Amino acid sequence: QVQLVESGGGLVQAGGSLRLSCAASGRSISRYTIGWFRQAPGKEREFVVALGRNGDSTYYADSVKGRFTISRDAAKNTVYLQMNSLEPEDTAVYCCAADTSRFISAAQSEYEFWGQGTQVTVSS
Repeated sequence: QVQLVESGGGLVQAGGSLRLSCAASGRSISRYTIGWFRQAPGKEREFVVALGRNGDSTYYADSVKGRFTISRDAAKNTVYLQMNSLEPEDTAVYCCAADTSRFISAAQSEYEFWGQGTQVTVSS
C-alpha cells in the first residue's frame, strides 16, 4: 500500500507560480497512475491532471492545459505539479491520488489512495 504526502502549497499572487510535490512511501510511485485533484471552497472536488505509470502519458483538464505541468522523479519517488500563470480561480486544496490501473482516468472513484492535500491560495 502506498502513502502519499503533498507539499508546496502556499499564497501567491495572480500570474505567479508554485510547484506542488506528491511524495510516495511504502511502494514505488512508478507502479501507479498519479492524479491531482482540487477542491475549492463550496465546490466539489475536480480533476486537474494525471500521469500514467509509464511516466509519459498525461491528461490535463482544459482549465489548466498550457499552464500546469505534471512530472515524475522516480529516484525521489515523487510526482510534481508545476503551476504557472496562476489565477484566483485556481485557489483550492490540491490532493494527489494513486490508481493501480495502467489507464489514465479523470474519475475520482478510480483512485484508491489519497493524500491529505495542500492549500493553494492565489490572490488577485
